[in-house]
Amino acid sequence: MIDTRERILRSALKLFNKYGTSNVTLRTIAKDLGISQGNLNYHFKKREDIINELYQRLVNDIDEIMLSNQQKEVSLKLLFDVSEVVTTNFYRYRFILLNFTEVMLEHRPIRNHFRDMVKLREEQMTALFSAFVEKGLMHNEQYPNQFQNLCRRFQILGDFWMSSAKVIHPKGLTKKSIQEYSGLLLEAIYPYLTSVGQEEFKQHYNKSTLENPKKTTVSF
Repeated sequence: MIDTRERILRSALKLFNKYGTSNVTLRTIAKDLGISQGNLNYHFKKREDIINELYQRLVNDIDEIMLSNQQKEVSLKLLFDVSEVVTTNFYRYRFILLNFTEVMLEHRPIRNHFRDMVKLREEQMTALFSAFVEKGLMHNEQYPNQFQNLCRRFQILGDFWMSSAKVIHPKGLTKKSIQEYSGLLLEAIYPYLTSVGQEEFKQHYNKSTLENPKKTTVSF
């Protein structure tokens, strides 16, 4: 049986994803669950505590992904696999990205943790790029901090692409549009790859397209 605390978190996630953080209160969550606000307050004193818990769950899920993939053979397939799983998690906790600025500005602990996490992800990604270079999949840096700047571009795009998808995509934010934008993000690395790396990239990209036939095929 799911305990009350877990039910609260699941309800909050559903409501935040549907209505946004500013339109959901503790009273809203309690009403959705059919419990008193006093009962809810026993588990979470503030709405911010619930948002922080959900944020930490997203971070923990991604940390597990990054840790498990450190033991795998370095290949561009690894990049595609990580992107697919991370994208799925982002969609599950999509309210964080859709309300990114609001969440970061209103929740200091989350903002401080996120800043530290950006540095860690940058270290992980630059290490992966260096491994690609060693395997002949990626060119050496052509100017100082090239890989670091590429990581920063991935990070900026990663923070705000979901808002773009919701506003611009003809069908709004759907799982299919999420897959499409995930592909667009991955394409950012293509110019940095060697001819060998580009061929491997196209193999995985085309395989992904075949598995999702409604996804637009891109000619390189």
